[in-house]
Amino acid sequence: MSLSKFFALIQYPLPHHLLSRLVGYLAETRIAWLKNALIRAFIKAFEVDMREAAEPDPTAYATFNDFFTRELKPDARPLGEGLLCPADGNLSQFGPVEADRLLQAKGHRFSMVDLLGGDAEAARRYSGGSYANVYLSPKDYHRVHMPLAGTLTEMVYVPGRLFSVNSATTDHVPNLFARNERLVCHFDTEYGPMAVVLVGAMIVAAIETVWAGQITPLSGQVQRIRFDQPIRLERGEEMGHFKLGSTVVMAFAGKVDYDSHLAPKTKVSMGQSLGGFPQSNTPDFV
Repeated sequence: MSLSKFFALIQYPLPHHLLSRLVGYLAETRIAWLKNALIRAFIKAFEVDMREAAEPDPTAYATFNDFFTRELKPDARPLGEGLLCPADGNLSQFGPVEADRLLQAKGHRFSMVDLLGGDAEAARRYSGGSYANVYLSPKDYHRVHMPLAGTLTEMVYVPGRLFSVNSATTDHVPNLFARNERLVCHFDTEYGPMAVVLVGAMIVAAIETVWAGQITPLSGQVQRIRFDQPIRLERGEEMGHFKLGSTVVMAFAGKVDYDSHLAPKTKVSMGQSLGGFPQSNTPDFV
């Protein structure tokens, strides 16, 4: 048995939520010597480049979570053309949505219906469209930004497990993104519907959005929140962040022409161009 498969298998019996909440409490400590020790150890272990941070002094952050969700300097992530990458990380998989299926890793596909919390009507919007998964490693900038300008129409909290979402786990745990706790954000864009799914993971203490603050955990049931007052977010604008690392899954109703240099597990940065939408493939939504 490979080490990566062993790592994936030992996660099944673990108390995911309890471990995550305990780490969350520690990450919010304001005991100066403890939080500074945690931050320094993390920077050293993951080789975090603090020169990009708006506040480069690690001791200036009130908590470990404040450090982890740090802002970058205004010019650190210039915006490219077309469809933008929403976060720093690895572009783990991308491509067309085929028969309601998205690729998680080689040999593993998962259902759009399951990803969206069992909403078959919403999943139908993305039939024949495109998707992309971005994995945020611990060293990455952990704020998530808009890949396209859009108006938020609905937010769906889906309870679930909290498996790790690193490559070792995605390679060996089926339906990983559709079984972990997640927040589905539905937007209307000039290219049709867009879903941005923030997937929770092991020791992720919370997911926060700019319009509603901390979202998870809410309850053991799927919760849908619709917005009567439009919430408009511009291309490249921050939409939320993870307290500790995870994955963003994006789905688009239109077909995306991804840049030819991209390949699975390509290192990507927030704001870089991932491709564009050919006019001939843009769906006509009413």
